[in-house]
Amino acid sequence: MHKSFKKANIFATIAIVLLSVSFTIPMLGFHSTLNKIHDQKPEEVSSIAKTTWNLYNKGRYKSIATDKNAHNDLDKMINTQGEIGVASLPIWAVSLEAPNYPKEAFPQGIPVFFHFDGFSGEVHEMNTINHYVGMDPMWVGGTFEREIGIYALLALTLGMIFFILYNNKLMTYVMLVPASLPVLFIADYSYWLYWFGHNLHDWGAFKIKPFMPTVFGDGKIAQFITHSYPTIGFYILVAISLLSLLAYFAKQKAIKETAVS
Repeated sequence: MHKSFKKANIFATIAIVLLSVSFTIPMLGFHSTLNKIHDQKPEEVSSIAKTTWNLYNKGRYKSIATDKNAHNDLDKMINTQGEIGVASLPIWAVSLEAPNYPKEAFPQGIPVFFHFDGFSGEVHEMNTINHYVGMDPMWVGGTFEREIGIYALLALTLGMIFFILYNNKLMTYVMLVPASLPVLFIADYSYWLYWFGHNLHDWGAFKIKPFMPTVFGDGKIAQFITHSYPTIGFYILVAISLLSLLAYFAKQKAIKETAVS
């Protein structure tokens, strides 16, 4: 076998492992669990979902209103009505600071973390702030993306496996999809920020003009200082993207050189 075929398969395999461990496995293991909790059917939450959540949420931010003894135990989180986020790795983090949220009580401001399949952090508090300025709650945006997310990742993983199994030029283009994940996420995230900022309602206690929330960096909305930055999940997406590009070019090279010889 041409050495570039081997390189391509190694790069693709590492990309699949990163994608699976960081996103696909926790999304699959925790799939529909929040709906069961919301519908007050905790008895339907599977042991797999509990194990997945407990494993992936160790060391993560929890709402300050959450009982500290329940932080890494989904059963206790449900029993104490703690604010439960999804299990997959967070991709982007947003936090707000304001005079009515003192540093002593909110050392990280009001942080919310965006995932492929939902949110985590101070989601309830952030939605309260959004309501204050006439903005819809966060769950209104990205509904379609969250619904198809796990299926899209499973299909993508299958395509990447086919890339490894078959040395076909057409199949190499599959790797351009995971290579584009960071750009696709930022584009979708930016679109929804624009949509929320330009579809304000009259119910807001504080009236502001339509605006574009800060996508990356620090900004200001009314009396709130905003911070918007990538977090661990995004850096993993970048790593997946680079590995996918390396796999794509390596296999293209191998196919071209074996065809000539």
